[in-house]
Amino acid sequence: MVFPTKSKFIYSALNLLGILHLLFFYPSNGTPSGHTTHLIPRDSPMSPFYNPSSTHFDRLHNAFQRSFKKLNHFKSATVPSTQALITPGSGEYLMKISFGTPPTEVIGIADTGSDLIWTQCIPCIECYNQTIPLFDPQQSLSYRTVPCQSNFCNAEEDSPCHNKTNTCDYRYSYADGSHTAGNLASDTLTLGSTNPISLPNIVFGCAHDTTGIFDTSESGIIGLGAGKLSLISQLGTKKFSYCLIPSHIKSSSWINFGNDSTVSGPEVVTTSLVRKNPKNLYHLTLEAFSVGKHRIPFAKKGENKKVEGNIIIDSGTTTNILPVHVYDGLVYALDKVIKAKRVKDPNGLFTLCYQSVHGEIGAPIITAHFKGGDVNLKPVNTFSKVKEDVLCFTTISNSDLTIFGNLAQTNFLIGYDLEAGTVSFKPTDCTKQS
Repeated sequence: MVFPTKSKFIYSALNLLGILHLLFFYPSNGTPSGHTTHLIPRDSPMSPFYNPSSTHFDRLHNAFQRSFKKLNHFKSATVPSTQALITPGSGEYLMKISFGTPPTEVIGIADTGSDLIWTQCIPCIECYNQTIPLFDPQQSLSYRTVPCQSNFCNAEEDSPCHNKTNTCDYRYSYADGSHTAGNLASDTLTLGSTNPISLPNIVFGCAHDTTGIFDTSESGIIGLGAGKLSLISQLGTKKFSYCLIPSHIKSSSWINFGNDSTVSGPEVVTTSLVRKNPKNLYHLTLEAFSVGKHRIPFAKKGENKKVEGNIIIDSGTTTNILPVHVYDGLVYALDKVIKAKRVKDPNGLFTLCYQSVHGEIGAPIITAHFKGGDVNLKPVNTFSKVKEDVLCFTTISNSDLTIFGNLAQTNFLIGYDLEAGTVSFKPTDCTKQS
């Protein structure tokens, strides 16, 4: 999360696991009412980034290290008020799309915690290395720069408008020196490799100067947030849903856009979205966690127990990030229940770890008490194997950030209804939804 010094809040999601995914986009039932995109694990042999020499623990360790370093970036970053959001690092999911006429493949982090779609472009003054070729605007017949007069360009005092060329620029700078900069442009966006759908005049950031903590497997960001520059807003859809497979399973899951995204059934838990700053994020109200009969309230003693919109649901952040008192309460309750031998994290990243026997430690269900219903989190949602015989509780404590991450969302069909203002959870075996 970015806390800028300017009046408008800009958010950039944390991404804590390096097990990336590709999204392939297909029309649903051949109608414009809904479209489905498959999610392919980055470490699956189906992924173009599959590295057979890299172990699961290598990838996990490297990703967590990057993530812990990133935590420091989200406290003092300064960005222009373009309502565009960005993440300085590798993400949890990659989305495979194409820009231009003829289409050029772009692979970006699919992130509900950011809005702007951006990709590295030619010419690049300074770029991080990426696996696929850079996008070349001169090779696209449909590429256009966004003029200063456009509704997508911020014309306030701190406007990113380049007056000499009448083009709208953007720049995001972070406390550690990471940044991306370029111009806003529009082009035809093509989704899908079979039965592709082409969408004209999609606005995105064409980055010409990007440095810092970024991963070679991605060429940018694909924002799925609630702001006007996100793919969701530009698609004109009010509904989308996704079902995320556990990271260790070599299979695919999917994300669906449009009317076919409705989540229904007897096991569905629905909670309200709360409109608050930053308004382009998906805020929910979490009242407490519980482990067995031990209840850990989200609010401290003496505080308002029903603070609306106190946690953000974000597909781009892997672990839960909670206030210190909530984290400490969970650690206390879990350690009372789990009888396995407590050990140190061999990588020194997490504080609550146990020696496992055949991958088991007897971890209990943790219930998240959202306003409107309870979501039961199984061990796959809360613990990760960091070594062959060591499992760690992968929630992080932070005084500024409160996020319900995608590890907690694993094996739930999660539907966003922006018109109704709700998010719904349905326990689902996501491997059977591929």
